[in-house]
Amino acid sequence: MQQLKNRLADEKSPYLLQHAYNPVDWFPWGDEAFEKAAREDKPVFLSVGYATCHWCHVMERESFENEEIAALLNESFVCIKVDREERPDIDNLYMTVCHMMTGQGGWPLTILLTPDRWPFHAATYIPPESRFGRLGMVELIPRLADAWKNRRKEILSAAGRITDVLTSRNNGDATDKLDPSIIDKGYNQIMEEYDETLGGFGDAPKFPTPHKLIFLLRTGRRAAVEAAAHTLTAMRLGGIFDHVGLGFHRYSTDVRWLLPHFEKMLYDQALLSLAYTEAYAVTGNILFRQVAEEVLTYVLRDMTAPEGGFYSAEDADSEGEEGRFYVWSESELSELPDAEFRFCAKWWNIRPDGNFRDEATGRKTGANIPHLSEVPDPESSDRLETIRQMLFSIRENRVHPLKDTKILTDWNGMMIAALARAGRIFDDKRYLKAAERAFQFIEEEMRGEDGALWHRYREENRAVRGQLDDYAFHVFGALELYDATLNPIYLETALRDCATLRRSFSDPNGGGFFMTEESSDDLIIRPKAMYDGAAPSGNSIQLYNLLRLARLTGRFELEQEAADAGKVFAGVISRSPTAFAQALSAFMYASGTSTEVVVVGDCSDPETADLIAYIRSVQNPGMTVLLKDPDQTERMARIAPFCRDQRMIDGMPTVYVCKGFSCAAPVTSMEELRSQLA
Repeated sequence: MQQLKNRLADEKSPYLLQHAYNPVDWFPWGDEAFEKAAREDKPVFLSVGYATCHWCHVMERESFENEEIAALLNESFVCIKVDREERPDIDNLYMTVCHMMTGQGGWPLTILLTPDRWPFHAATYIPPESRFGRLGMVELIPRLADAWKNRRKEILSAAGRITDVLTSRNNGDATDKLDPSIIDKGYNQIMEEYDETLGGFGDAPKFPTPHKLIFLLRTGRRAAVEAAAHTLTAMRLGGIFDHVGLGFHRYSTDVRWLLPHFEKMLYDQALLSLAYTEAYAVTGNILFRQVAEEVLTYVLRDMTAPEGGFYSAEDADSEGEEGRFYVWSESELSELPDAEFRFCAKWWNIRPDGNFRDEATGRKTGANIPHLSEVPDPESSDRLETIRQMLFSIRENRVHPLKDTKILTDWNGMMIAALARAGRIFDDKRYLKAAERAFQFIEEEMRGEDGALWHRYREENRAVRGQLDDYAFHVFGALELYDATLNPIYLETALRDCATLRRSFSDPNGGGFFMTEESSDDLIIRPKAMYDGAAPSGNSIQLYNLLRLARLTGRFELEQEAADAGKVFAGVISRSPTAFAQALSAFMYASGTSTEVVVVGDCSDPETADLIAYIRSVQNPGMTVLLKDPDQTERMARIAPFCRDQRMIDGMPTVYVCKGFSCAAPVTSMEELRSQLA
């Protein structure tokens, strides 16, 4: 008998499609579901997750594929499935509710709503039956259904209070004042969390949080740079790094970076490659360049769509088991020639009974996660690379984890930025070419005729109007591409998208930007995300974008806009600065000594190219570089009006340098330029 499909079968999200044949009568988010709930006087059972989420798979197998539980759900609720990556605004709003009501969050996220979309119950994973003090679906559903029928007034009162608190929090406590000492306070708090022995911050689970590492690198303080370098080295040695296929898993479940949560996210690859690239620029340590290139190798090999954009994620599970694709038994590794087996077993800590213990039972499983105890010497590293390639060929024959082939504008913006920065700092045109190709894909496939961005693309279908993060990270990618290529088209794109954010997303009263555009109306409030979590918030990134654009273009109004946007952080950042590492980097950029460099010259002239190459060799995150090609005088005057009168002297490429709001005389020789940038 053929299994019946539900409404999710018509969706494009891989996560929603995973649930298309559940016996649960799932709806996608939309008016149809809420109208049915109102008509039948039922609450809404909202389940939020994503395609590569291990516990989402577990809850599906245990509950949503269970005929008895599905019947209970269908009888008592209208059930809605949401892909949190496809609708980050819904996820952000109701994850905030979950934290408010339970003190914790995560996926799968379970929320009970009134037909008016007001939340009144929150949970994460729910087992099918009660166990270890956690109420199960079989017992919970009848209780909630009974409460809806017999304690409606109490439920509506609670839902109203929760919604009021959400509205109040969304308004924030904006102020004009942000004490500059907040940067020192943030630094001190991050360093207090630093694990001096094992690297990283805090206890298990340990997340990479690359934006914290970049903040530390940019402080220039010796202890901060050493802490960042130690953490980046420890992650590369540990099991959180895929030593066979390259790239990083999502986080480590233990303090030693050994046992990862095996899914791989595009945003982690992008942000970590940015951090390793910056660490290489700051320290000159070749290991960090190697790791950045390894991550980019993985992305370009496994996560790049034929059209040029980048896929979202790879699953933790394969063949119904988490990590199965990535771990090795000693017998599997013994397929290698004997000398290679003994060599990699020594370096990668391979044991006959396995080298880690199961997280739940504490028992050794016989499986091994390749990891290093120290950085190999160059000769050993080369030999390990040869063995890695051999094992990679063997592993390719295994059943692969699911690849989530959604292309998301915001995550692609992060990856474009990472590739562009690596291309510039490593002087590698492969990365620039990939970045420009992906940027062009977003412009051609993810931008509507009205100039607005879309959020999600899959199988020639684009959906979900662009949100704050889409615009902010696309601008971020555009600015990194401009730094790498000095092509003015990227500045024009950045200025245009910043204008859209100002017009449709800004909050003139509370400061900052809402996640959704002004015309959106399918949520009870317009959420505003400020905290920098696993990835920086759109508000943090856009603050940094505006400051960079202001210095690049000399537009005072952009700096004022950045100041207005920064008000949203003034109250919350002082209470918990470590939750705002990207915002701290932006404030440090704003308050530090600025260096603006304008090069006037033919971009094809070798002398101009030599001057630009030297300027780029000066590692200064507070420096901006603008190229004014004489053939594009009017175009550049529109982009950056301040450079209208800057010209070549005696027909020679000329450099104008301003430091700390003071401009030096223009120079035409390399010696003079070195003196000014020293």
